[in-house]
Amino acid sequence: MHSLLVLAAPVALMVPWLAQSGDVSGEAGALSAASAPQCDAARAAEDDAPPLVNPLSAMHQSSTARQVRIEQRVVVRITPTAPSSRGTPLASLPQRAVSPRFEERGKEKCVALDSIAGVQTGSGNRLVLFLRDRRMISVNLEKSCRARDFYSGFYVERNKDGRLCVDRDRLQSRTGARCEVEVMRQLVEVTE
Repeated sequence: MHSLLVLAAPVALMVPWLAQSGDVSGEAGALSAASAPQCDAARAAEDDAPPLVNPLSAMHQSSTARQVRIEQRVVVRITPTAPSSRGTPLASLPQRAVSPRFEERGKEKCVALDSIAGVQTGSGNRLVLFLRDRRMISVNLEKSCRARDFYSGFYVERNKDGRLCVDRDRLQSRTGARCEVEVMRQLVEVTE
């Protein structure tokens, strides 16, 4: 039964086309004309329609100036690094039983995005940035943000100056959380 419909469908689609072109016999033409009346208003509207114009030639002939604005948006992704590949200054020293202690010193206002080698989540709303020059920067996010949302790194839009700055830039996690950077401080190892 389905094969008969498959064969009949193209023929059924061609009947109206044949009726319009006048190739159908008088009875079929009268049948199609009676079953589908034509509107004289539609024919009049087709006759009054403006002629088709090539859009490219119309654009070149117009005297008005047009302007195109192209904007570019660059998003940088900072990924977490494995503890062994961080390149901390202590990585080359023999392992001790006591882990090193770090202290926050000196506030940073901005950090170059190109100098960030990786990120690690800290406690609460704190991230630790590992820089290519072997420095570590502690980043405090706004109070409503959690550092664990940034376990797989973050995205940040590159500004004209190419830097990540306090009270200006917002970090976006891969889960969609957007947090502003409130405070940045350098982490320095404390020697006892």
